[in-house]
Amino acid sequence: MKVADSRYIFVTGGVTSSLGKGILASSLAKLLQSRGYAVALQKLDPYINVDPGTLNPYEHGECYVTEDGAETDLDLGHYERFLNIPTSQANNVTTGKIYQSVISKERRGDYLGKTVQIIPHITDEIKRRIKILGSKGKYDIVITEIGGTVGDIESLPYVEAVRQLKWEMGSRALVIHLTLVPYLSATGELKTKPTQHSVKQLLENGVQPDVLVLRTEHHIDEQIRAKVALFTNVSIDAVVQSVDVPSIYEVPLKMLEEKLDVTVLRKLDLPVREPADLEDWKGFLHRLKNPEHAVEIALVGKYVELHDAYKSISEALVHAGAANNARVTVRWIHSESLTEANVEKKLRSAGGILVAPGFGHRGIKGKILAARFARENNIPYFGICLGMQIAVIEFARHVLHLEEADSTEINPGTPHPVIDLMEQQKEVTDFGGTMRLGAYECRLISRKSKVFEAYNKLTISERHRHRFEFNNAYLPQFEKAGMKAVGINPDTDLVEIVEIPAHKWFVGVQFHPEYRSTVLNPHPLFVSFIRSVLA
Repeated sequence: MKVADSRYIFVTGGVTSSLGKGILASSLAKLLQSRGYAVALQKLDPYINVDPGTLNPYEHGECYVTEDGAETDLDLGHYERFLNIPTSQANNVTTGKIYQSVISKERRGDYLGKTVQIIPHITDEIKRRIKILGSKGKYDIVITEIGGTVGDIESLPYVEAVRQLKWEMGSRALVIHLTLVPYLSATGELKTKPTQHSVKQLLENGVQPDVLVLRTEHHIDEQIRAKVALFTNVSIDAVVQSVDVPSIYEVPLKMLEEKLDVTVLRKLDLPVREPADLEDWKGFLHRLKNPEHAVEIALVGKYVELHDAYKSISEALVHAGAANNARVTVRWIHSESLTEANVEKKLRSAGGILVAPGFGHRGIKGKILAARFARENNIPYFGICLGMQIAVIEFARHVLHLEEADSTEINPGTPHPVIDLMEQQKEVTDFGGTMRLGAYECRLISRKSKVFEAYNKLTISERHRHRFEFNNAYLPQFEKAGMKAVGINPDTDLVEIVEIPAHKWFVGVQFHPEYRSTVLNPHPLFVSFIRSVLA
């Protein structure tokens, strides 16, 4: 049964960043979905970049790519992993996109000579973007997460837009404010003052939160809830605790215990339907917490100091581990730290080796050493995007004896460009949003490959984010020497997947399978990779 008018929930954060607004929003969405509501999640990012596509992972973590080719915030990955529903360009809005749109309208003369201002022109554009998902008639509830922290200058136009929408929509709009209740070990106390100040800041901007979620390391008693409720004008039953848990996938069940979904539905004047079956989710959690096996995967990359740079990969390994009743431990290895002298020491005990995506020449030597070690020692190898290209370069140098084989991204003057710039990229000069992005079809050309065993179908679709490709001029040499192209784009003949059939499990993919892995649908390649490690 569809709801007559879409409801809107806004999730704001206070006190500090990285409290987990995205996980909270995803968890609430999962609970509402389990009660039969159609839910969409959206992220508003305050930075002026049009998208995170040109941002260094150290700045912003992983850049997540949607089916339709949008480069977005990593929280959209959480949205998909929890809801099992693809996101799109409409699910991620940045200040850069807002200003770009408003300035384009001004240049066209759409404002009829008026002075363009933050209010109403910027806030109107924000409100229009927020309403896009709800206006499609597909969703009962749209949950919008506002990036940053209340009080940030960058976030002020978004908070103002929320104030206006709350006024315009009445009971159809609701604000959830996530804050921190820190524990002072010196006094043995939980302190509510940061939360009080955070809500005061929100009230100064004209927004009264309807629900407070208190992030905490220790359980909050009724006395503290009552104190927070009194100081913030929030009813005590709408003051919810979010205690730290070992896995982000436990948060929906914790929020279920806190009756967050019931409180939200009541405040939105929506019926509290009977909870749908969460048994699959609980089954996943049971396997996650009670594994029969344990494996260790060496993840070789150049941003490993910041694990969020590989967020989708690490979560896909968790999903695949649970599917195989195994706990997957990731050994994070900086590719610049790998040398010929230490590669065996660092990689010998790993059950499998995954070489991660990336751009540029830094850390390439270490990645090539990792690929060679996996190939020569029959250790399961998974190369993703650049990781596939690394496997190709390594094979060319040490099996085909093309000693100076390389990618033209790394060495434009290489005599053996086994990896080369895609033809349609050769005239591109701008960096933002110009790569091969989004979902493309791939045809598997052999039923005898390990990749076909994983997918069990001949035509697949996967998401991409790259400029360089396998150089087909060298394909006969590779195939004759034992590295096969087992997946091809049917329109361009681009090599999408390479495999070494004689190896235990050696697969390189040009696309990003990690973007498609969810809790209830772990990606078949990751599942197959972990299975091969267990075998």
